[in-house]
Amino acid sequence: MTNLYTPDVFIKDKVEALAQQLGLELPHQEQWNFIQSGESLDLQAAPGSGKTSLIGLKLALLGQAWASPTRGICVLSHTNTAKDEITHRLTATPAGRRLLQYPHFIGTIQSFTNTFLALPALRSRGIEVQTVDDDAYADEALRLLERHPRFRKLNTALGHRTNGPALVAEARYVCDAGDLIATGPDGTPPFKASSDSGQQFAALKETLTERGVFRYHDMFALAEHHLFHHPQLAQAAAHRFPFVLLDEMQDTSDLQQRLLDKVFGPPGTVVQRVGDVNQRIFADAPDATQPSSFPLPHAAQLPVSRRFGSKIAALASDLTVRRRQRIDGAGHDGTVALLLFDDDTVAEVVPAFERMAAATVPRQLLDNPPRVLGARLMRGSAKVFPQSLSCYVPSFTSTPVQTTGSLITTTRTAQAQRQSGDNHAAITLLWNGIRDVARLASVGGLPPLRRLDRDPATAGGRARLLLHDMLTSPLDSHVEWAVLTARLLRLLPDLTQSPLKGVARLADPLAHTPYIAQPASVPEASADADQGVVASVAGSIQSAKGETHAATLILECLERSGKKYDVHEVLGLLSRQQDASKALVTIQRAAQLVFVGATRPTHLLAFAAHRTRAEPHIEAITARGWSVHDIHSLKVMPI
Repeated sequence: MTNLYTPDVFIKDKVEALAQQLGLELPHQEQWNFIQSGESLDLQAAPGSGKTSLIGLKLALLGQAWASPTRGICVLSHTNTAKDEITHRLTATPAGRRLLQYPHFIGTIQSFTNTFLALPALRSRGIEVQTVDDDAYADEALRLLERHPRFRKLNTALGHRTNGPALVAEARYVCDAGDLIATGPDGTPPFKASSDSGQQFAALKETLTERGVFRYHDMFALAEHHLFHHPQLAQAAAHRFPFVLLDEMQDTSDLQQRLLDKVFGPPGTVVQRVGDVNQRIFADAPDATQPSSFPLPHAAQLPVSRRFGSKIAALASDLTVRRRQRIDGAGHDGTVALLLFDDDTVAEVVPAFERMAAATVPRQLLDNPPRVLGARLMRGSAKVFPQSLSCYVPSFTSTPVQTTGSLITTTRTAQAQRQSGDNHAAITLLWNGIRDVARLASVGGLPPLRRLDRDPATAGGRARLLLHDMLTSPLDSHVEWAVLTARLLRLLPDLTQSPLKGVARLADPLAHTPYIAQPASVPEASADADQGVVASVAGSIQSAKGETHAATLILECLERSGKKYDVHEVLGLLSRQQDASKALVTIQRAAQLVFVGATRPTHLLAFAAHRTRAEPHIEAITARGWSVHDIHSLKVMPI
């Protein structure tokens, strides 16, 4: 690959100079091994090991030395959050910003699949994509099933099945030996292909395809189908991207992995995969029935965490389920605590944790509020108590926070993209956001961006002018935002060629909301505020993945089987010093989630457990250096 970038790209002086510019330290040989490698590799990185910083540094070095004007670097991640973090780090240097433009590509695996494989496949069939979204697909599929006379027999047949609506709402394509087959959510056809119901099931799926309505899973099947019939596309993609870096590799599903292997599997492409398999918490998704091949047995490791110290590191090491890893803690030594509650003190758990955080964590670090995490958010049908985060925090609600003001949030994100120099991505993001909103009150649907007319006298031209104004206008004033949204509402009937229906549905998405830099809600001042107590922010363990907290509380929640409590089971593993990878599957699942939550904090990690379940393990965990606090008496038990 020396013809693609200059051979001195990773020499010590250049690495040290750029690392210093970015404020990074490289004290460990494992960091240098990754930075200076130009070969395919897997990197198993412990939580807090600074893998994202290393990725940003390595990409910036490559950006400095990249020589090819037509072949580029492909950086893929599992989530938009991870992608945005990498993009943010690259904007810190001129060399990094070069990678945000052609011929390079930075995005999610989904966006790569759509851009280079699935969308070209659909365009070749004359199909314009209206939406790729599971919820939008479900609404459209069920509406079509109920209203179209063509699907009456199918509707009747599904009425006799308890999962009938789900079979249609979650129908997906599967590529089987080069054939595209409509299946249920489990990947198998729900009816015989020759039956009336089977034919109507396939026809309903095809009708939605012709309308341009797809599930996320469909795009991978379409891409796989396209590659099967046009294998030269894989060669073209591999030639375009001779260097591929995959972040958060542990969450890549079997379907995604299979597709990536077909594109980037041939020799000659350098593929570097980075992640932490012990944080693989999305493995139970329907499209992730098989584990990823990551990491390979000979994978390199980053075992040193600078987020936390030895106590949390020892705990985390004992909870590495998928791949045993001894994590070394190089951060603040911190405190690990267990809060014991009774049936009548459940509501006192979170306030006690907040007081503990105020006494344990330096005040300036609590500008990032303490976090309270649970594996389950809302109560289920079981009668036991407590069983979810909402039992400890009665005011907690799982209502989505993006419903109100969703379009202005999208517009602000698009404005930020435009300011970073990616004008096309900004316009595309904003237009797709408008299309999503318009779908709530319009039957016709909006066309893709490229089909908008450029003549200022046409509806398409007026839409392009509105896009420009939304991207360049200040969004602080609700009056200015009201002017922009009023223009949009006047424009929609002309663009869709149909009158708006249910305009009231647009009130929340088009609402003006003030800009808040911190995504979490601002906690209300508590009665203890004058004593330095900072109110905590509650959420799921899954939502906290990738975050760093000063103080974290993990609440004991009912495991989804309804028979076990997660924190209790983890305490049992730790007190017995049992190999977590050899525990029952339900206990392994609990340990994996607790591992993710327990590796977030820098200074204080606390667990809440019912006294009767925790008492058998107290002696063992105090021997590990934990402190045990009795909520009822508010006294520290002797160690």
